[in-house]
Amino acid sequence: MKSLRFLSAEAFVSNAEFARKSLSSVAHNLFPLLFKASYLLEQGEVIHDLVKNWPLVDFNMGKLLGTTMDYQEDLSHRTCSVCLESCLTGLRDYVLHHPSPCVKRLKVVDLTGIKDVEVQFCDCKKPMGRWARTELLSKLCLELLVDLQQMQCKPCTFKISIDVLVDLFVTERNYELVMQALLQKCYCPLKICCVAFRADNLALQKFFYIIKLTDPSLLRKLEVVHNVRLEMEHLEILFNSIHFPLLMSLTLPARTFNVQRHTATDELMLTTIGEKMGEMTQLTELSLAFSILTGRIQKLLSPLKTPLKMLDVSNCSLNHDDMAYLANSFHSYHLETLDLSGHDIPDLYPSTFFKLLSHSSSVLRSLILEDCNIQDHHVNMLILGLSPCYKLQDFKFLGNPLSSEALKHLFTFLCELPMLKNVEFPVPMDCYPIGISYPIDDASLCRFDHQKYERIAEELNLILLQGNREDVKASTPLFGSYDAAVQETNEELGAYLIMSFKETLEKFTASLSKMS
Repeated sequence: MKSLRFLSAEAFVSNAEFARKSLSSVAHNLFPLLFKASYLLEQGEVIHDLVKNWPLVDFNMGKLLGTTMDYQEDLSHRTCSVCLESCLTGLRDYVLHHPSPCVKRLKVVDLTGIKDVEVQFCDCKKPMGRWARTELLSKLCLELLVDLQQMQCKPCTFKISIDVLVDLFVTERNYELVMQALLQKCYCPLKICCVAFRADNLALQKFFYIIKLTDPSLLRKLEVVHNVRLEMEHLEILFNSIHFPLLMSLTLPARTFNVQRHTATDELMLTTIGEKMGEMTQLTELSLAFSILTGRIQKLLSPLKTPLKMLDVSNCSLNHDDMAYLANSFHSYHLETLDLSGHDIPDLYPSTFFKLLSHSSSVLRSLILEDCNIQDHHVNMLILGLSPCYKLQDFKFLGNPLSSEALKHLFTFLCELPMLKNVEFPVPMDCYPIGISYPIDDASLCRFDHQKYERIAEELNLILLQGNREDVKASTPLFGSYDAAVQETNEELGAYLIMSFKETLEKFTASLSKMS
């Protein structure tokens, strides 16, 4: 519902030429209202001029686009290229704007509230993702330095200092640009303040260099993923050389840990890493997916002084001791997000898993149990374990060998979870050829009876509808959930994988030649 004020703001900004000419007469406290109205209508020129003449001390994208009294709809998930580019160029021109640089008030710009989602509702249908925003901001900061040198600016223009809080996403392709922008930070009026950093497809040497440039003392979230070859010894060096006092969330790439080697050096490194994480008193989110941590979870997590709210140990080869530690640790009472995918839960440690589920049930919001060998005869036990999880919003259990009848039984129960919003369920086993083995390999994943699946999916959605749960979205994303960061950089990552495969083949061929 739009207030009369918001409707008036829309009418005002809809005539871009008139609005831009009239901004000097607009009361300062109306700028936030006009900004949201302009963003909704994708009035790029008006957005640019609003930011260019911003009269307030702070500019917080999350608050400006979020729910307000005048318009309740949250627009922070609209990463519209037209709007965001206009906003960032307006910020650059705010510094260059001549009339009165000595009375400029803006001190903090917070761009961290922007949310990247799969479906864009803006008219242009061209999202500007986190990687592109990183590139554009870095480019504008460097251009600003050149412009300031070329223009005859008033002395007080060089005294302007605006902290720009941002989530940076760096890959090989934009590394040089971002690195230069961070190196020149002290000279630029727009001070890039990195509060979240994601690295992918980046050489280790470059990662270590740029992470130091970001000012790690400000980092709240660090994601090192996919094609960054960070291993246990590198992580120990990172934690020994750099302190992360405000770090709240840490994601490490696949195969960072491999405890199969059983060497004394590895055990010492694991102990050191655990102790260093224990010094991160704000750390509440930890992702260790696709590492081998058999029997070492306690050594890694016991030094933590703050209970974890999010833990991803999918495909980490956990044993009974690991699950027993998790179930009995103080973390179990605080876990809001838990991913145990890739473990044979029903056969290996059913009782300890359900103890863990029981302890976290009062706070658990997201549970992921993909490829966990959950079969039809386990469904009643699963329902019993999920029954107290009243706050559960997200439940994903792709890749489990469940029949259509078992899924119907489970969906009937899921209707009773009041907060549930999203369910990702597997293709029913009876849609695949008889004798298919689990986990299903990628080549066989799509070889099922699609018509039969559609009929069953309709029946499952009908169960939700009859249970008055049309608010629940049920889907089967065969190749995993949408990842905005991966989607944005998939071409670069694909090219990297092809190049790596080619290099591996060349090395293999060279080895064969030497042998012959």
